[in-house]
Amino acid sequence: WMSLGSIQGLTQGFSIRMAQQFGAKDEDGLHQAVGHSIVLSALLAVLLTIVFQAAVCPVLAILQTPEDIKPDTILYLRILFTGIPIVVAYNLLASMLRAIGDSKTPLIATAIAAASNIVLDLLFVCVFGWGIAGAAWATAIGQVVSFAICAIYFFKPKSFRLKKSSFVPNLPILSKMINLGAATFITQISIVAVTLVCNMTLARYGALSKYGPDIPISVFSIQTKVYTIVLNIVTGIVLGGQPIFGYNYGAKRMDRVREAYKIVFRATLITGITATIIFQLWPKEVVGIFGSGNELYQEFAVKTFRIYLSLVTVTCLVKMTAVFFQSIGKSKYAVMASVIRDIVCFTPLAIILPSVLEGAEVGTGINGILYAAPISDLVAIVVILILTISFFHKLNKETEVEVEKQEKLVV
Repeated sequence: WMSLGSIQGLTQGFSIRMAQQFGAKDEDGLHQAVGHSIVLSALLAVLLTIVFQAAVCPVLAILQTPEDIKPDTILYLRILFTGIPIVVAYNLLASMLRAIGDSKTPLIATAIAAASNIVLDLLFVCVFGWGIAGAAWATAIGQVVSFAICAIYFFKPKSFRLKKSSFVPNLPILSKMINLGAATFITQISIVAVTLVCNMTLARYGALSKYGPDIPISVFSIQTKVYTIVLNIVTGIVLGGQPIFGYNYGAKRMDRVREAYKIVFRATLITGITATIIFQLWPKEVVGIFGSGNELYQEFAVKTFRIYLSLVTVTCLVKMTAVFFQSIGKSKYAVMASVIRDIVCFTPLAIILPSVLEGAEVGTGINGILYAAPISDLVAIVVILILTISFFHKLNKETEVEVEKQEKLVV
């Protein structure tokens, strides 16, 4: 999950500069953005393949993976990580196609890859009997299919022509592109940090509570899946607006940037509010989709969804804001929006609050993890509001100055 997220984050960052140069009608800057993106992605592919192949066993040990499933897990991940270069290439091409206004091709490629994956899963696992290795190879081949489709369409456009100079390293350009991808990369790393902290804390304080260690970990596994679905919906909405943000910001059409922001903000808000209503009113039904449990299991599940996810709307807005700032090249703002909730607030609170509550009353420490989320959301929304208001205030001033210049030129 982290490998895919980090790849998507960095390649999205690479393509943002391309969208901005495309909007500014800067052909020289455009072909440099494409060439540098390819160079950076190649280096990224090699680095991630080495790192994640080496990290498989240590990470599984940290996550306390049961011994009976560890061999299959290692086999699956090693095969999957072998395909990282293709995953990098696909994500880069898909991001670039979106940057030049073609969002249809990546969608078709993803749909065909998913269908291929399903068919190959049935063939490799059920017919050939390859087991977990078959499932891994099906996923890897699906990525090859999606890459091939994007590659065919990507090299058709006449928007740019690659030259040898496109691939000559330019440190300022490289630095800018890496900074643009850093926000989403940090977001994915923060998700892993939250998962690790939660697993360790749930196991420790769950064992001291009436729920035991297994129920909290099982419920949080379900909560994470549901939470991820909501965030993925928001991510899809914002990524749909990303090329529009980047293109119009590069073209200095700030009115369109504002209008696109309002549309994405409303869609994100509706998604978050809808999810909140579902989690508050029907938590048992949501958990029931993934299976049933005893009375204690149901009790902890309801408590988790109603407390931990009580401010999921805020989490959606934080995610949206981080991608928005990334899309227009405000990497510092994007990084601040990315780390404030999970790294700065949640991680320390998830460690401190359970200890405080357990010290006050034995068996209540497990509740500290649940309350850490809404507290972190409250802090995060204050910071996000300050960043957003500050940015649009500066944008309004810049727009006024630009209008004045244009009026003087006319006169």
